Amino acid sequence: MNIAIIGAGYAGMSAAYDLAKAGHKVTIYEAAGHPGGLAAGFKQPHWDWSVEIFYHHWFQSDIHMLGLIDELGLRHKVLYPRPLTVVMHRGKWYPFDSIPNAILYPGLGWGINKIRFGLVGLYLKLTNNWRGFEKVTVDEWMRKWAGEKVYRQMWEPLVIGKFGEKYAKEVNMAWMWARLKARTSRLGTYQGGFQVFADDFAEILVEMGVIFRYNTPVREIVPTVDDQLTVKTDAYDMLTYDRVLSTTSPKLLSKTVPALPEDYLKGLLALKSMGAVVLTMSLKHQLSKDGFYWFNMPKSEGFPFLALVEHTNYVSPDHFGGEHIVYAGDYLQPGHEYFSLSKEELLKRFIPAIQRINPEFSQEWVLNTWVYKAEYAQPVPLLNHSEHIPEIKTPINGLYFASMSQVYPWDRGTNFAVEIGRRAARLMMEK
Repeated sequence: MNIAIIGAGYAGMSAAYDLAKAGHKVTIYEAAGHPGGLAAGFKQPHWDWSVEIFYHHWFQSDIHMLGLIDELGLRHKVLYPRPLTVVMHRGKWYPFDSIPNAILYPGLGWGINKIRFGLVGLYLKLTNNWRGFEKVTVDEWMRKWAGEKVYRQMWEPLVIGKFGEKYAKEVNMAWMWARLKARTSRLGTYQGGFQVFADDFAEILVEMGVIFRYNTPVREIVPTVDDQLTVKTDAYDMLTYDRVLSTTSPKLLSKTVPALPEDYLKGLLALKSMGAVVLTMSLKHQLSKDGFYWFNMPKSEGFPFLALVEHTNYVSPDHFGGEHIVYAGDYLQPGHEYFSLSKEELLKRFIPAIQRINPEFSQEWVLNTWVYKAEYAQPVPLLNHSEHIPEIKTPINGLYFASMSQVYPWDRGTNFAVEIGRRAARLMMEK
């Protein structure tokens, strides 16, 4: 078959890998000038490694991602540094990325609250009944079983940070279950950065015969009378394929395929999601004197972003010419003012918060800044979300759709992008 894939992210490339391996002709259309999607990176001339546009890492439990890396023969390039993640209590930061650190964390005291926190975490790790959890919100379930103090101290800041005040009380408990079930404290990266992995993967695909069309956004996908699909672009107009897989956002799919039935289009547009804005800085000096990697920033304490991540407390600043790389990132509703602010305006807004990490920090430390924005970065799973997920096989014959909105109950990420991409490839090859 002659197959087109829209998007050179991990889902699209994983699908292309299986399709090309099975002998099909595959063309990938990508609006950007490089592969990688939301896990792409950028690099300065004097850096040895790239930096991700949106901070990423792999968990040891990411079996789909790591399994693919094994198949590609690239496992020797996967690294597992040991970073420190911290949470705030009474203005101080405490490590909270292992069982011993959780036991020592003073924010829950030493009595029943710490016991409830541990028992709830253990139960969620052991149970597999996620469908029961999607019938109740995180807010309701955690208040009942973890207790008010544990919820307010540990879980509510996470949910508000991820989904904002608008959706924090509406997100279903299956999302929290999946987050705790699938994640590990050890975090992995790729030698050279995620962009290097995307480039290595794309090079293997090219050797397999896959064609990449970079800088080529798709304007429209049109079904033909003989059950084929025409992909229209500005540069490569009116090329026809037997199968097409779109790995874009639901909103973009609805725009590029207006021929989809009204019910399917309505379902796509009903899906809720959050965007992301990340300001990345290269600094002259190390920000965290304690070597902390990931600061969970509680909005209730007045921080203007969700997470501050000192990347070079995870991998060496030697990879970046001795510069210290720091991210300040947040999940935001599309239309939030941060989407319209420049990197200079965001830095000015963020400086007071960064100085709460290190009072010595000043704008003079900043060597360079970059800002990346995505309006589609985090699906919002509401009650009974499984009933509203679009099928990978759309109502249009030969057209398939694979996005982070469909990996539910699992949270978005590269691991499940690989899984849904390969699942879509299997469906596309069915007779």
